[in-house]
Amino acid sequence: MRTIVKLLLIATLLLPVNAWSQENQPPVNISGVIPSLAMTADHLPRTEAGIGALMPWANRLWAVTYVAHLTPTGSGTGLYEISNDLQLKKHPASVVGTYANRIVHKPSMQLAIGPYLIDTLGNVRFIKEFTKHRLAATMTHLTDPENKLYYLAMEGEFFEVDVHTLEVKQLFQLMDELKEPAGSKPHFKSGFTAHGRVVVCNNSYNRKDYSGEWNAGRLAEWDGKGEWKILEETAFTEVWAAGSFGQPLIATGWDHISAIMRVLVNGEWKRYRIPKGSRTWDETSCTEWMRVREVETERALMDCHGLFYEIGMHTYGDQLWAIKPISAHLRVIPDFCSWRGMLVFGGNQATAMGFREIDSNPLAGQPQAGLWFGKTDDLWNLGKPKGSGGVWYNTGVKENEISDPYLMTGFDKKSVHLYHDSGEAVDFTIQTDFMGNGDFRDFTTISVKPGEYVHYEFPDAYSANWMRFTVNKTCKATAIVQYN
Repeated sequence: MRTIVKLLLIATLLLPVNAWSQENQPPVNISGVIPSLAMTADHLPRTEAGIGALMPWANRLWAVTYVAHLTPTGSGTGLYEISNDLQLKKHPASVVGTYANRIVHKPSMQLAIGPYLIDTLGNVRFIKEFTKHRLAATMTHLTDPENKLYYLAMEGEFFEVDVHTLEVKQLFQLMDELKEPAGSKPHFKSGFTAHGRVVVCNNSYNRKDYSGEWNAGRLAEWDGKGEWKILEETAFTEVWAAGSFGQPLIATGWDHISAIMRVLVNGEWKRYRIPKGSRTWDETSCTEWMRVREVETERALMDCHGLFYEIGMHTYGDQLWAIKPISAHLRVIPDFCSWRGMLVFGGNQATAMGFREIDSNPLAGQPQAGLWFGKTDDLWNLGKPKGSGGVWYNTGVKENEISDPYLMTGFDKKSVHLYHDSGEAVDFTIQTDFMGNGDFRDFTTISVKPGEYVHYEFPDAYSANWMRFTVNKTCKATAIVQYN
């Protein structure tokens, strides 16, 4: 007996340190980033490896990654499962492509993510037709929601798919339906079904959009019967709707002046302007893929142009009642969700771009993207909310015309830049809505002489939910707002 004990003791001493406990140790976590959960592409072709969609389903977290532009531009990406003990597994049904769509089809209890349909047991089916398309959104069907879904591709193809047979039918080419300028780059980004309509967006934007040569971006809606209706002719990146309370439908985009937020409330589209946290997003391919998601029960998180916002689902006074900036950031977050009590961000880190003849980013190594795990309240520890924007920039304005409302609450050090092209003095009146219900009152009037530029600073203690401007003469007016 003593001999056996001695042998066991010797064997134990010869084991590597922590050999018995290594298997049960948690993965390395560095400020919420778990390196072992990074999803990498192969070295050739050199491409992106962004995480296009995340969704908890079938007792695990699912993720789908994307390359820059369909199969020939990359390799090694696909569909991934993350288990409850934070183990990453690539699914054998994985295909290489560009996918950033996800939705739950409740009637059949399937998750649609990328070109895959996944049941509640984790069984995966693949829609072969979608190896040829970059998928941006999947939406509830208007006339047959029990059996079908809509799919939007980045090049403007709009499909319906039978979730049982996987039959695919193309309904529209939206580049034609929405009268996009000839030669413009299609880059449809999102879509959502709510209030008896499908709303889609295209974020095409480059120098020609900035200079006014053309307007290639689009926000548009369809009622399932008639023609598509264009709502905006500038870049839009996201469409989302709340499913409870006031059920606002929100679309976010931008132009050369500011970020833009359209909100459908009680059948009426309203238009708001909000700051740009950074101008690094002001290009078609630089907006991967700013989202709005419910991350706490009945509370949504909006990522828009370098700023996080908290969004409520109430529409008191026929207004979006609850919106406030949280923090500034520069992280590219193609999708985010709540999972097992955590807030999870997908990533698209430094991107290799060598699938063409010239490698446009030779300083980037093997393409990869990681996840960040934290809590919603962690976001308040990021950068202070700040940004720039406004309501007019050399914009033709009529006498007594009122601008769009511009978000004011939650920002510090507020200042306004004013000038005009009139040969007479022009009075700019700033009106503020301190309740957030559309009740605007005159705050101050600033007279600007011909050829004069005026800089006005709000008192440090002053704030309101929204501000807007009006002028007393027809002119080309500029009213740009800075928050520091």
